[in-house]
Amino acid sequence: MNQVLIYGFGNPGRQDDGLGPEVVRRLESEHLPGVITDSNYQLNIEDAVAVAESDAVIFVDAALHVDEPFAFCRLTPASEITFTTHAMSPESVLALCEDIYGKIPPAYILAIKGYEWEMATPMTEQAKGNLEQAYSFIRELVLKQSLQAFDENAVPSGCLNATVQ
Repeated sequence: MNQVLIYGFGNPGRQDDGLGPEVVRRLESEHLPGVITDSNYQLNIEDAVAVAESDAVIFVDAALHVDEPFAFCRLTPASEITFTTHAMSPESVLALCEDIYGKIPPAYILAIKGYEWEMATPMTEQAKGNLEQAYSFIRELVLKQSLQAFDENAVPSGCLNATVQ
C-alpha cells in the first residue's frame, strides 16, 4: 500500500463533533510515511477525487450510536446517491468515486464515541478519553501499511447506520 488517505470530518466548534478533525491534526504533526490527511466540516462531492487517488481511505468522525470508545468498520458504496443536502456520507463519496473514476479503494470509518454537540463549547472529557484510544489505534494501524491489517481490525460493512448524531 503506497498511500492511505485519513479524512476527518466534523465541526470543532460543536464539542465532540470535532473528534475527526482532531485525529487528522495529530496525524499531520507526525508526518507518517504513506499517510495523507484532509479534514473539513463535512464531506463534499469534490472529496471523490482524493479518494480515487488513494490506495485506501479511512474516514474519521464523531458518533453518537457506537459503543465506547470507538468502532472501526469497513465501508461499501451507497446504493443511491442523492445531492439534496449540502453534506454527503462516506458511502456516497465512495459511490461517486466509483461512478466517476471507476475505482473504489478499500474504505473504512473510525467512528469515535461522542456525547455532546452544543455550539462553541469544549470537547467533553469522555470524548477526550475516547480520542486518545482511537488515536493510538489508528496510528498503530497505519504504521503497519497493510490492507490486511486494516481488514483484520475492521468489523464487516454495515456496522454503522449513521456516524453522526
